[in-house]
Amino acid sequence: MQHTLKDQVTFKGGGLHSGEPVTMIVSPALANQGIKFIRQDITDVDNVIPAQWDMVEASQLCTRLTNKAGISVSTIEHVIAAFAGLGIDNAIVILDDGEVPIMDGSSKQFVDAFKQVGLQSLDAPRKALRILKTVEIKDDQGRMARFEPDVSSVFEYTIDFDNDMIGRQSYTFDLNDNVAFQNELSDCRTFTRMQDVTMLQQAGLIKGGGLDNAVVYDNDRVLNPEGLRRGDEAVRHKLLDAIGDTYLLGMPVIGRFVCEKGGHALTNQLLHELMSDPRHYTVIEDHLGIGTSSSDGNVSSTSKLAYNA
Repeated sequence: MQHTLKDQVTFKGGGLHSGEPVTMIVSPALANQGIKFIRQDITDVDNVIPAQWDMVEASQLCTRLTNKAGISVSTIEHVIAAFAGLGIDNAIVILDDGEVPIMDGSSKQFVDAFKQVGLQSLDAPRKALRILKTVEIKDDQGRMARFEPDVSSVFEYTIDFDNDMIGRQSYTFDLNDNVAFQNELSDCRTFTRMQDVTMLQQAGLIKGGGLDNAVVYDNDRVLNPEGLRRGDEAVRHKLLDAIGDTYLLGMPVIGRFVCEKGGHALTNQLLHELMSDPRHYTVIEDHLGIGTSSSDGNVSSTSKLAYNA
């Protein structure tokens, strides 16, 4: 069955790239609504932005969605990953600015807040997109992303950075295990290398960045006083991003996502390639329950909702 939140949750913080303060309210939604962002600071044109793969606009170091009226919301990948990891199909996300608050640079605070209010099941079957044929894209810099058939929802990611502490890292994760998502993946933070900080700042990015919301690597050391949460936190965060970016398909994927040295743009290119031919996939009812919260008292069977948009 589909799920939404039992109650609304409010987050306050700053945008990683804009540096502007933002309040974000995540509210329950009815079945088959999907996930939608609403810019309440915009009132003169359409301010609703569906969380869809074909709404993604080219941007640096984040995923930005833009509707047909030109209204955008950026850095949506971490909260979308939280929805994916907990099996939340429907939600309304209301913001008073154009960027999702970065919080601690991971999905953990979103996940913790959603778990605290709990989920409720809705009287509608959950759908999943099953991969039927391998779809792959590559570029001339050795970057690759691929979907291939599988019986579960598996993500496999490899990164390779010119940094003594990052280097080459690989990680594989099965999204069907939502407990592992919460305990092993959701708290992995975004990161950068100290050598890139000045360049990013000159490009007008990371205005709200700091050691409280990003891991900063400086050759053979980490500048964050608390250190890493895991030795391979970097690749785990990239995989977390990929989970958020692929959930813009509007449903979980039954198949294997494999990526080598990729990022937000490459993942979205793969989604476009996947959806370009209906022979690549089929949409089915999700009998595996991929990403759906286990029955630990956090899920209610009631489907009565007060909010619709």
